[in-house]
Amino acid sequence: MEKRGLIPEKYKCLSGSVLKLLALISMLVDHAAVAFLRNGSPILLSIGSHTLTLYRAMRFFGRLAFPLYCFLLTEGFFHTRDRRRYALRLGIFAVLSELPWNLFRAGTLTCTDQNVFFTLLLGFLGIWAAEAFMAAERGRLKYAAALLGLLVMSLVLRGDYGAAGFGFILMLWAMRERPLVRAAVGCCLLPSQWKAGLAFIPIGLYNGERGFIRGRIAGLVFYAIYPLHLLAFALLRIHMT
Repeated sequence: MEKRGLIPEKYKCLSGSVLKLLALISMLVDHAAVAFLRNGSPILLSIGSHTLTLYRAMRFFGRLAFPLYCFLLTEGFFHTRDRRRYALRLGIFAVLSELPWNLFRAGTLTCTDQNVFFTLLLGFLGIWAAEAFMAAERGRLKYAAALLGLLVMSLVLRGDYGAAGFGFILMLWAMRERPLVRAAVGCCLLPSQWKAGLAFIPIGLYNGERGFIRGRIAGLVFYAIYPLHLLAFALLRIHMT
């Protein structure tokens, strides 16, 4: 458990399941904006020369998704009973999501960058290597080499959020007991900065409980929504053009 938090313990009311739903909804809203509103969006508010479009509002809300997913990943790392199976599951969904991601991202079967599951997988393995490095009395060099290799892979693979996302996941793990520092550093690591930093508000309200989403099937469904919605949005956009 964290020693100090942004929010007093009595106000921490959000379970991991609530954070999962918030991350999921935020992701769906963000990707819907990218798929259907990028080339034209209604104006919600106009003050002088400044306008707020529906597209911008949806993308703003969508900035919550990645930090929340990364935080849930670090929690999963600490609580899973089988880290190998957890990593394997991330790898399988990274492969399954690649074609839907390519269609969504570029409208073609190939794309220069990869889906976010690759970033999450490399981040998970990075935490594993960093933990082993910290715990080892001997042989630290091999764990340092593994960590460096994963960083290089994040640069080469160009997963969604790239090396910044990889570093963000490691930061969440390293600063787990320093939430104030974690929030401050987190706002600087991601491209969207303070917008993504708003995710640390619900993270600060996390009470450490799993919540109502339980069991392997529920977890697989939660993962499967990612490639399925990308494919659905991509096909719908093709149909509309």
